[in-house]
Amino acid sequence: MIAVLERERQALAALDADGLIGAARDKEALCDELAAIGPQMLDGETRTLAETARQLNEVNRRVRNLLAANVAARIEALAGSRRMPRATYTPARA
Repeated sequence: MIAVLERERQALAALDADGLIGAARDKEALCDELAAIGPQMLDGETRTLAETARQLNEVNRRVRNLLAANVAARIEALAGSRRMPRATYTPARA
């Protein structure tokens, strides 16, 4: 999992969409495999590795969010400050 998370980080840095999709698939498959084990079966060393993976995943999540916010800001700048009005729900009167 740690190797996959490192690969994901590199794909994020390179803005490699194919690499990100591959990493997401690999993470999902590994999570499915690890779910079968359960936390009660982990020894101390494995728990430490799991915590490292959790931290790496959190860093990658933050990077993804920053990239998404940057893209959103750039798109908004291209489109101008005009925003579409949001439709509001008004119940029909009987």
